[in-house]
Amino acid sequence: MTNPGWGGNPGEGVPPQPRCVRHPDRPTGLSCTRCGRPACPECLRPASVGQHCVDCVAEDNRRTASVRTVAGAPVRAGLPTPVVTYALMAINVVVFLVTALQAQSILDNGRGVVTPYGALFDSELFGRWVLSPVEVADGDWMRVLGSGFLHFGLIHLAVNMFALYVLGRDTELVLGRSRYVCVYLISLLGGSASVMAFENGGFTAGASGAIFGIMGAQAIILLKLRRSPAPVIGVVAINVIISVTVPGISLFGHMGGLVAGAAATAALLYGPQWLGAGQDRAKAIRIGWIGLAVVAVLTVGIIALRAAQLRSEYGL
Repeated sequence: MTNPGWGGNPGEGVPPQPRCVRHPDRPTGLSCTRCGRPACPECLRPASVGQHCVDCVAEDNRRTASVRTVAGAPVRAGLPTPVVTYALMAINVVVFLVTALQAQSILDNGRGVVTPYGALFDSELFGRWVLSPVEVADGDWMRVLGSGFLHFGLIHLAVNMFALYVLGRDTELVLGRSRYVCVYLISLLGGSASVMAFENGGFTAGASGAIFGIMGAQAIILLKLRRSPAPVIGVVAINVIISVTVPGISLFGHMGGLVAGAAATAALLYGPQWLGAGQDRAKAIRIGWIGLAVVAVLTVGIIALRAAQLRSEYGL
């Protein structure tokens, strides 16, 4: 049986379905509730009202200012890992193991025989990196940096690494990784500069100067957040008392690191404010980095100036 005149070919008279703007080969009856363009299910994301295409979501993310810390570092979602702090701890441990293997002693890896011209250490690496102002003046510049990764024995290492673990993690998250490592290294150099300036004799090593710099950084951060720095100041005061009363601890190395770390962090946090960066985040970032560079140059300048004085005194 037939019905001439009824129907026709399937699809005749039915308008074609729109095609996804990102996948033209996919017909779709869906569209973005924001821009109205057709989109397939793969290209749509749930929204508070309807669903948005991935292009609209990306545009919205670009326009939305990311949450940042007081130092301008991005706030990372979840529980971020303090990568730099762990890396610094690992470097210190590896250097210690090398010196312990060379000296064949974990508790006395920094032992050596003092001679009229310096010292002979059982660990070659320890002998090359330990901070000796006169030898720095004689051109051995690696000592001002390398000494900050040496430790006299396992207990010295354990105490400093625990302090770095406690203090470094939060400071890194606030400053951001790149700023944090710069503040750490400037603090380390500040400790070496202070030893160069005020301690002519003896040998100095340890991460304490850099760790004191992190304490100084935390004090400045608390001030910027309008919170009391009293807890950090209390810890610093206790450590100063220990440095004065316990023989063999470099008070000047600690204080030099503290001042350098505080100065570097102040340049980051207060420099943009003092120089009128206002709400211009790009300008604030530039000023902060310039401030860090200025503190670093001043610190290295002190080391160079003292080295020149020692060369003149010792006829090097």
